[in-house]
Amino acid sequence: MNRREFIWCAASAATVSIPGMASPDADRAKDPRNYATGRDIPGKAYICQNYIVVTDDGGWLCVPTVGPAAEGNRAQHIVATISNDRGRSWSSFIDIEPPGPPEASWAMPLKVPGGRVYVFYTYNDKNVSEYRGRKIRADTLGQFVFKYSDDHGRTWSKNRYTIPSRRFAIDRNNFSSGEILLLWGVSKPIITRGSVYFGAAKVGVPSIWSGPNEGIVLRSDNLLREKDPEKIGWDMLPEGDVGLRAPRGNIAEETFVVSLDNGDLYACFRTTDGYLGQATSRDRGRTWADRQYAVYQPGGLRIKNPRGPGTMQRFSNGKYLLHFFNNSGSLNRTDARPTTRNPGWLIGGVERNGTIHWSQPEICVYQESEYLGLSYPDFIEDDGRYYIAPTTKETARIFELDKAMLDGLWNQRQLREVSRKGLLLEVPRAGPEPHRVSCPRLPDLRVGGGFAIDFWVRFSDLAPDQVLFDSRAEASKGVLVYTTAAPSLGIQVCDGLTTAAWDTDLDLFHRDRWHHVALIVDGGPRIISFAVDGILCDGRAERERGWLRFSNNLGDVNGSADLKLAAALRGQMRQIRVYDRYLRTSEAIGNFQAGI
Repeated sequence: MNRREFIWCAASAATVSIPGMASPDADRAKDPRNYATGRDIPGKAYICQNYIVVTDDGGWLCVPTVGPAAEGNRAQHIVATISNDRGRSWSSFIDIEPPGPPEASWAMPLKVPGGRVYVFYTYNDKNVSEYRGRKIRADTLGQFVFKYSDDHGRTWSKNRYTIPSRRFAIDRNNFSSGEILLLWGVSKPIITRGSVYFGAAKVGVPSIWSGPNEGIVLRSDNLLREKDPEKIGWDMLPEGDVGLRAPRGNIAEETFVVSLDNGDLYACFRTTDGYLGQATSRDRGRTWADRQYAVYQPGGLRIKNPRGPGTMQRFSNGKYLLHFFNNSGSLNRTDARPTTRNPGWLIGGVERNGTIHWSQPEICVYQESEYLGLSYPDFIEDDGRYYIAPTTKETARIFELDKAMLDGLWNQRQLREVSRKGLLLEVPRAGPEPHRVSCPRLPDLRVGGGFAIDFWVRFSDLAPDQVLFDSRAEASKGVLVYTTAAPSLGIQVCDGLTTAAWDTDLDLFHRDRWHHVALIVDGGPRIISFAVDGILCDGRAERERGWLRFSNNLGDVNGSADLKLAAALRGQMRQIRVYDRYLRTSEAIGNFQAGI
């Protein structure tokens, strides 16, 4: 038996003998990552920052900012609503603050030992709505204040209590010379070493989009033991005259803070530079090492993000999640381009030697429309289960996070097993001579099906137009994987009418070296992505993203009955696998770390 016959037989055997080769349920409407499948949180015309705490009676207390019109409406205010069945149903609204004016916005809840729940929020205490005869948006004007509840959110303190706001240079230089403050926060408070912290931002002008903005952190050392709200003390940090700053530009806002094992603090915040910013404090927030971009690990790639929130939380297992948008696009657009806040991605964090090491990203939640975005998700941990609650600012919904996905994110470094679920075809080797095998049937992308191609490749040279994988029939219907002139590795998928084409980041491949490639076509969010040698492509410096969102017209990409492998390859391929589903990033990394 010659080599071609052996590979043909091995491939055919794999095709008929691997369990579960039938296409999975490919209905996008059932995809648990699809925003349309979530459980609704009640709102009004506007709902945002729908943060939730689990109260001591087992209920979920949600304290969203709501309003009768778009964000910034003068009637904007904060309410409470309670669920006793993990978000399946909710109580009527309980006003924490009545509808404005003045505006009350951006509640950040904290449950403390003993059961009391605090909410910290921005309150337009001077009821300002214009400056020098010009109307201004006022939901970031005023002071940080708080109220509390001693009955799990059913009733709230009659009085509100003001947190003293120390003036920074940005305050003294604002439009009112510091008489009126501009500030807001999106960070759920944390408890560490007996103190309470939450992150926030100071703003220099009434329009938060114009900047400058700086990050701040508020700390109370006696809130956990002091029942009298008048006696609770606060420090506004860092010390000195300047808040947390971005590496360049003047926007560092929406600071999230988490604690490390030794009580040190790590913060991330959004910038306009295309990356999240980060800062670390080793002295309880007094000083910070700032002007840094957030990275996946020390010396690693920067974490790409537009001017959207990077929502971060530490969980009871000591591990972290960060929700972000995995692209460096700008939100300051006036055209009709797709939003940069869709889909939402997750990375998992594990602390090593006082530093958080982040995993490679997974898609967490998506809107079917490219023009609708997601924002300000909250994380909820309850009885060993994990949930996320994002908002479109018109609706808010809750999703339970897949435990297998989370385990993969938190344990990516240890994964060394080849995924077998959904494996349609496995070919041990191909090249340098071309080989033909029976082509497995791929799910229909139009209804949410997906597939993945996973292999090792070694190039003798990196010339363009080398063909590694070719299932095309007439009218280019099928799948083509090839080298580009970039140089990079590209894919083209075509149903005979609609075509999508994408390629890897540049300069990832080297001559005479084995590289692992996972090519993932995910028909739920309609994303094509590449993972090369265990790293998900992010576009590097050349592109704002490393993934492509393809048209919802793209459907059946099954082409020829014969699949040509290494049809024009100057090199070799090994362990070629085809799956009838998308691979999670963690599964692709497990395939890579399992080795050749």
